[in-house]
Amino acid sequence: MAETKQLRHVVLFKFKENTPPADISHIEDEFRTLATVKIPEIKAYEWGTNVSKENLDHGYTHCFILTFANEQDRDMYIDHPDHKAFVDILKPHLAEPTVIDFWVHH
Repeated sequence: MAETKQLRHVVLFKFKENTPPADISHIEDEFRTLATVKIPEIKAYEWGTNVSKENLDHGYTHCFILTFANEQDRDMYIDHPDHKAFVDILKPHLAEPTVIDFWVHH
């Protein structure tokens, strides 16, 4: 059976220290809506908050993982007006993001 290629888009957020929890919850909800309702090119969506005991998170608290079938779908997501609107909501609260993309290997 042929292996289906999957492109993962991993996003890590470090929020500003003074960001209220209600604003963080709003951002979580907005990302969920973006990924599950607004942009159908996203094939799968997962997220969570850091629970590592290794103390190597460098202040990052949130991880979001999006799955795409190909680079074109990922690029459509990046350039999508709803993604840009989400970034505008996020930016005032974000200390630093980290983003990596990779092709899944099994």
